[in-house]
Amino acid sequence: MPLQRPLDERHCVIINRCFPYRRVKPSGYRHRVVLGVGGNVGDTQRRLERLWIYLRRIPQIYPVQNGVIVRNPPFGYTQQADFYNTVMEIATSLNPRSLLRRIFRIEKYFGRKRSFANAPRTLDLDMIFFDKRIMNTAELTLPHAGYKERLSVLIPMRSLGTNAQKRRRRYENLDL
Repeated sequence: MPLQRPLDERHCVIINRCFPYRRVKPSGYRHRVVLGVGGNVGDTQRRLERLWIYLRRIPQIYPVQNGVIVRNPPFGYTQQADFYNTVMEIATSLNPRSLLRRIFRIEKYFGRKRSFANAPRTLDLDMIFFDKRIMNTAELTLPHAGYKERLSVLIPMRSLGTNAQKRRRRYENLDL
């Protein structure tokens, strides 16, 4: 039975057997990445648990830890169900573009259909940080634009271990 704690009338923190979770530190992976994870179609909490297990099966990805789940209202297109969001820290041997392609395949595996901006979705994966890299290309912006304004990222980030919090503070001082 998950524990739920309301933060205000629109946001709620959820803790269950898989969230938050921390694994032994990896070796042999070159990069550390923080992923924003969310969805609002179907049984999203169960899908997040399945995603955590699925990521453990990909040889180039080692899931290190994840944060609490936050239920929050949608933005942009608001005529849809609330979102469930968290963050996951992974270690990977993939470069940013290869990881982005892998993320798109994972979203498709979990039934994501891209119809319009801010549409309801089964699973949404965003790269928030990729090591200390700063990128701004047509397909990828690192660190993720707007993460500082999203409680769906900030609250789960605070529940991660100290290394992820240091990484977040490092980016807060960047002049982008």
